[in-house]
Amino acid sequence: MRQVVNILFLGGAKRVAMGRLFVEAGRRLGMEVVLFSYELSTEVPISEVSHVIVGRRWSDPSLMEDLHAVVTENRIDIIIPFVDPAVGIAARYCMSNPSVWTPFKNPTLAEQMFDKRKADELFRSIGVLAPRNAELEKVTGEIIAKPRHGSASKGIKILEEDEFEAMRSRGETSDFLFQEYVADREEFTVDCYVSSGEKVICTVPRKRLEVAGGEVVSTVTVADDEIETRSRMLLDGIKLRGPVTIQFLRDRADGRLMIMEVNPRLGGGAVCAVYAGADIPYFILSDWKNGELNVCNSWQAGVKTCRYFEDVVFKPHE
Repeated sequence: MRQVVNILFLGGAKRVAMGRLFVEAGRRLGMEVVLFSYELSTEVPISEVSHVIVGRRWSDPSLMEDLHAVVTENRIDIIIPFVDPAVGIAARYCMSNPSVWTPFKNPTLAEQMFDKRKADELFRSIGVLAPRNAELEKVTGEIIAKPRHGSASKGIKILEEDEFEAMRSRGETSDFLFQEYVADREEFTVDCYVSSGEKVICTVPRKRLEVAGGEVVSTVTVADDEIETRSRMLLDGIKLRGPVTIQFLRDRADGRLMIMEVNPRLGGGAVCAVYAGADIPYFILSDWKNGELNVCNSWQAGVKTCRYFEDVVFKPHE
């Protein structure tokens, strides 16, 4: 008889492909994976592969109480966050209820990663190259202003030097991270997994070919020793755990490889890394079982995924 494992996604609304990969990874481990997803509505695509539970907003004061009721009623074993605010929530909840497991254990570090100003400070403190910080260094040319708590490229502004100086003179800089704008660049995402035993299991770079709304639409895995080496250095320096998504850019003009951001959760395009051979859902389930994980170096470069629209239809109850 297969072991039943109940997994709760937090904000997994569109992660249908990843949900299927968790179910398949469970089969190979002799588990029956049952998926649940905590959402604001039942009418979300993840309902194709999971039981959708209507919950509270991440900012709701009663969220933790409601989450505990959901976990208890559905006998949840593992919580997987898919959106930024849910990472710290999952970590804090599992700290209060050790019978439930989540790969990422440090809510304070998660919040630091999702504050772009604090993350930039941390990257610099461990010697990871980032684009020049316009408030700390002289930057000539255009400057990119990133909302410090923003995501999916929302609210980003491209400024001329005089516009930046005007904002600084008015004391309007605290809500943004200001960096040199690298217009001629290549962008890369690295899908990583770090075991509970602090072993870096995989670092799979992929090139972002097409992006829409801040999420990758087309991506391909690439072999790049510099990106892998920088990723491992960063993971060792920050002491992250679980699935981690790292974003780099490379300046085509001078070849500099620079960190953009780090998200301590599964990225939207991580399916590509799984099909390339780095089976992150398998790593997560094995880690939960306290299984020994071996470093994955056998993934394949040149694996490409492209997203497409598929309709999920919800009919009124009759």
